[in-house]
Parts: sequence; C-alpha cells; structure tokens
Amino acid sequence: MSHPLAAHDGVAPDSGLSAWLDANALSLDTSTDLTAEVLPRLAEGGMIGSGIPKEFGGTGGDVTDVIAAISDVSERSLAAGFVLWGQRCYINYLLQSPNAKLRDRLLPDLLAGRLAGATGLSNAMKFLSGLEELQVNARETSGDLVLDGRLPWVTNLRPQGFHVAVAVTGKGGRGSFIASLALGDQGIFRSADLDLMGMRASNTAAIAISGAEIDAERIIHPDALAWLPSTRPAFLGLQCGMSIGLARRALAAARAVEGSGRLALSDAISDLEKALAKQEAALHEGLRASTYKANPAALFRIRIALAEVVAQATGLELQASGGRAYLTVHNAGFARRWREAAFIPIITPSLVHLKAALTQHPNET
Repeated sequence: MSHPLAAHDGVAPDSGLSAWLDANALSLDTSTDLTAEVLPRLAEGGMIGSGIPKEFGGTGGDVTDVIAAISDVSERSLAAGFVLWGQRCYINYLLQSPNAKLRDRLLPDLLAGRLAGATGLSNAMKFLSGLEELQVNARETSGDLVLDGRLPWVTNLRPQGFHVAVAVTGKGGRGSFIASLALGDQGIFRSADLDLMGMRASNTAAIAISGAEIDAERIIHPDALAWLPSTRPAFLGLQCGMSIGLARRALAAARAVEGSGRLALSDAISDLEKALAKQEAALHEGLRASTYKANPAALFRIRIALAEVVAQATGLELQASGGRAYLTVHNAGFARRWREAAFIPIITPSLVHLKAALTQHPNET
C-alpha cells in the first residue's frame, strides 16, 4: 500500500504535508513553535489512519503500512515521525484491547488528530525483558484504583489533550495491568517540555502521578504480562520505521552530492542501500508471519541492525558532502539528520537495553 507522503510506485506525494515538513523540519527539531500543528498536519495528510481497519475509520492495510507511513514522515522530519509513532502505538493498544467502550470513545478524535495518544509503556517493555521494575503502583480506596508513580520521558503529550497508556503494578505487587490516563485527570501532572538537544516539537515531557483515581473504563488490559508480548512487535516494529526513513534520506543525500570526487563512495552507498532493504524486508516478513511474539530476539537484532545502518548512512552523507556539511547555509539538513541519528540508539528500549536482553536469548536467531 502506498502512502501519500512519498512517491512510491508512481503515486504523487501529498504536496501539502510533504512541503510543510520540508519547510519546517529544522524548526520541528530545534524549537517548540509548531508543536500544536504536527498532529493535525499528520492527520490531514492521511498518515494516522494507515493500517487501521476501515470499519474503525482507517484506510485498511496492516502493520507494515504503518511502518511505511512512519518511514515516509521520518524521511523529512524525525520529530514528526516520532509523534506519529507515539500516536499509532496508542491506537494499536486500543485496537488490541478488550475494552471496546474506551476504543470507540477515543478513536475518532485520535484519527482526526484532535486528541494525542502517548505510549507510556517504554518502562513496561523493559519490565517485560526483566530489565526494570514498573514505575507506577496501584492501591485500592473505596473500590476505585488509586495510582502513584512517575514516567520520566513520554512523547506526544499534547497540551491540547492526550491519553497515555501506562503499566501499573497491582495492589501488593500483584496483578500488573495497563491503564489509560488523561490530561485533566485529578492527580496527573505534566511537566514542561524536556529540554532536548533536538526533536523539540515532539511534545516530550515527564508525568507525575499522585493519587490518580481510575475505574474499569480506563483499563486497556487487565493482565499486563499476558498482553505486552502481543503488543511488543508493533511497538518495536514501528520504531524501526523511524530508522528506515532517516537512513533512506541520508543515503539519498549522499548519492545526490556524489561527483567525481566521491566515486569511491558509490559502492559503499549501494551496499548500505542493499543492507537497508534486506533489514526492511525481514522486518515486514516477520511481522506478517507473527514471528516476533514467540521470538522477540529476532526483532531486537533487526532494530539494532537498522540503528547501525542509520549511523553508517549519515557517516556516508558526511563524507560525500565534505566541508559543505559544516556550512549551514548549504547543508542545514545534514546537521539535523546528524542529531536525529544520535537519537536512534537511545529510543527506549535503547540499544544497550536490547543488547542486554539478547544475553537472555543467546541461542535464538
């Protein structure tokens, strides 16, 4: 399935969204001036509905179509791709939830970009691999659940309105579950945007949770340990879309400036293009075959390999550009992509976390 942002298979790009991202990519990376516009623009460009069944208001397709959308956006702005990743992860949680009432209430506004969806489950994914304890706890008061804890880094916390998925340790440390918390709930406190090196328009902030009361209507799933393995493949797979898009753009930039003095890089660029295509194909194949629920190590390795491709691709762009890479009047896009590439290894679960998790699965391929 083609996406309107990129000219795949002869389909013309969505001129409005692509032009807006190209014109504002640097601002999206370095300032918060346009944060309110990102999500509505992605919705208007048709990016949010990819891979969502038509009966729920989407455009159909599967998880690979979502990855393609995130890749297309990330080619132009990783900050916008990061926002799209958070939005689509949260939507996926609702689509995989037995709580149809919550899904039906929130999904129209999520698809239209009026409401932000945030995935506060990075901590939970590390918990699932035995790397970290859950950071939100529940206690019971008069039949309602009362939550306390903190999420130090969450993306797409749009001040105009958001819901965020959190993993919660049940009363007495038993029965972890997944809940949805909203801006405006009593006991939910959003920090100011984090002072990031880049990705500034991604509405990334911390959440403090103190005495937040929820009822059954806010439970995405009652059993986190049973449910998380089924959501992890899309969570990580959609992250891979960010790497694919950034690597694709850096390689295209390297090839575009290649001239008589850059001929020595031609083979290296071609080899890396092939490596990128190989990892992307393996990612799609495994997701379509539902391989990664039982064998998460294979997906971890793809995520690590794609991060390495990104690092090499931006390195080749630097070599191809030479001194022009340091002249912002000529190549401001390279400086942004260099910062974006530095972000790829630390997206939670970071490469360090993934490599640590792989030590628990040394014989899986």
